[in-house]
Amino acid sequence: MTDDLPELRASDADRERVVERLRDAVAEGRLDMEEFEERLDATYKARTYGELEPLTRDLPATTGAAPVPAPTGGWADRIVGGEGTSAGGVAIMSGFSRKGSWTVPRRFNCFAFWGGGEIDLREANFAAPEVTINCVAIMGGMSVIVPPGVEVVVRGFGLMGGFDQRHLGEPGEPGAPRVIVTGFAFWGGVGVERKLPKAERLRLKEERRQAKLEKRADDRKELGDA
Repeated sequence: MTDDLPELRASDADRERVVERLRDAVAEGRLDMEEFEERLDATYKARTYGELEPLTRDLPATTGAAPVPAPTGGWADRIVGGEGTSAGGVAIMSGFSRKGSWTVPRRFNCFAFWGGGEIDLREANFAAPEVTINCVAIMGGMSVIVPPGVEVVVRGFGLMGGFDQRHLGEPGEPGAPRVIVTGFAFWGGVGVERKLPKAERLRLKEERRQAKLEKRADDRKELGDA
């Protein structure tokens, strides 16, 4: 199904399905722990179906499973319409933060003078498929944090300051919101970065810890049987 769309962005659920197949392969003796850890790391770094597909190409599909994960539509539940729960933020020789569970309005205006602000969208809902974060930073800084899969467009202007351009042009997942970061920075800066939600980072950390514990247990068992 996705063979014709190798550049289509993969979702967290797609990556999780690949991880499950890799775990099955370890249990069946098709992969050793070293190969499993290498492919697990590559799975969580993969952004497209084209990057995921080779990781299970040499493994048999489980019953009812496809060689490449199918797209999912989880973003639809996060575009809720209506009004945002916060219209903006101001930091004058201080700071502000918008994070956790909140609804991003169609336009979020924020201002920082000798201060800083954080706009974290990882656990947020969105009032519309396209939202604008308008940042004015004067001798201050702001950070816009978005989850993987969200398209980001940066249109801000900097004078003796700057706007982060690293995520410009990265395509979003199907159905994901589009975030436009605009505004003005003078002797300041506005940064944009992608981060996994905290719960997802903790889950991945725990999975890696469990895999290491299982490997150590297997190693001890092999030494005991020797």
